[in-house]
Amino acid sequence: MSLGPDTIYHDVPHDPRLYNEDLAPTPPSRRTWSTYNYIALWFSMSMEVTTYMLASSLIAGGMNWKQAIGTILLGNLIVLLPMILNAHAGSKYGIPFPVFVRASFGTRGANIPALLRALVACGWFGIQSWLGGQAIFAMLNVLWPQTSAQPGVQWICFLGFWLLNMFVVWRGVESIRFLQSFSAPFMLIMSLTLLFWMLHKAGGFGPMLSTPSQFHSTSSFLKFFFPSLTAMVGYWATLSLNIPDFTRYAKNQDAQIVGQAFGLPLAMTLYSFIGIACTSASVTIFGEPIWSPITLLGRFHQPFVAFLALIALLVATLNVNIGANVVSPSNDFSNLAPRYISFRTGGLITGFLGLAMMPWKLMSSFGSYIFGWLVGYSGLLGPVAGIMIADYFLLRRTQLDTDSLYRRDGIYEYAGGINSRAIIALVAGVVVALIGLVVPALRFLYDYAWFAGFFLAGAVYLMLMKAIPVSVAIESLD
Repeated sequence: MSLGPDTIYHDVPHDPRLYNEDLAPTPPSRRTWSTYNYIALWFSMSMEVTTYMLASSLIAGGMNWKQAIGTILLGNLIVLLPMILNAHAGSKYGIPFPVFVRASFGTRGANIPALLRALVACGWFGIQSWLGGQAIFAMLNVLWPQTSAQPGVQWICFLGFWLLNMFVVWRGVESIRFLQSFSAPFMLIMSLTLLFWMLHKAGGFGPMLSTPSQFHSTSSFLKFFFPSLTAMVGYWATLSLNIPDFTRYAKNQDAQIVGQAFGLPLAMTLYSFIGIACTSASVTIFGEPIWSPITLLGRFHQPFVAFLALIALLVATLNVNIGANVVSPSNDFSNLAPRYISFRTGGLITGFLGLAMMPWKLMSSFGSYIFGWLVGYSGLLGPVAGIMIADYFLLRRTQLDTDSLYRRDGIYEYAGGINSRAIIALVAGVVVALIGLVVPALRFLYDYAWFAGFFLAGAVYLMLMKAIPVSVAIESLD
């Protein structure tokens, strides 16, 4: 029995090892997200501290504001393509990412890309929790300067904000939609307030955006530009995989396509401009580029401004942390053992792993953030995206047997539940993307990590699937 998007799901036969209520296809009655919901999703997830720091790091690295905006816009237009392509299956079949990826990796093999995505999300969860704690600590320093001499207070702020995230996770996935609808317009207002505050301090847009490029030759600019572009793509490489976790709730394909095509590049470019402008203004005001908004706000010792900034940063950080860094890994961990791991349990696992990944080291400088964290993990996720898109669009022509995605004896069982062709393609893509870390002569491959892994893994997967076809998995869908 092949299931389409309008099937009633409560009578679907399924294997309890592959199924629970969180992983089940979304029924039509719950597919209520409109174009506005996806625009709001992107605005609420883009308007947060790491996006600001993503943009400001380009200024701190030597770009002028035009070069930085162009790099960010191009990177987001590139990542928009795999985002919309992978979103298609979520809208059509109502399935989340860890179920969708069973089609290419197998019912058991899907745990490998799901765990790769989940571990990256855990890192992001830790980073966002650290930044939220840093924001609280910085604001306390403004309101009560004596706290700056007490480093233990910083760790209390971090753990306190982490516990707040855990509380929201425990309340369940519906709290995410409430946060998004509330925070999107609020964050836009607060971000513009910060921009105009810096505009006033800098003496206008002229001085604010007058910081020149620090690159004096094309070759020196390109050496910084290409890994930065990879980092821009890598920033949303996570969500380009698990976007079905959100588009499974779409009213139709047009809602998610239009909402994402409008929301992602516009929101990222707008909020990036705020980060770029404020960082450029910091050069005019303080004589140095301050890439962290938390540090920047700490320079203004005015309690009222500190209080408003604290509220804005906490709302933004909490919203994106739950929306972008809990939904996916919770589903991914649940996919490991659906009978024992619920969404809530998966969220708690995410939180504790986020602590273990020591986010304070990942955010120690703009170099470690851009060239270490973002570019590095893009080399892990780019190959997964290449395999998923090659399988769904080029091999299966968007046709899936939904029933078999939840059964161990279906067409996606391959050999013991693992498609070895996908695993080989994944390993090949990751090795090529990351080999530049250990072989200096091949460093350029690491600078293009997402692109190298994406195209190589996709090509290897297609070649292997055609050379050693799994006829039952392909022909049954013709």
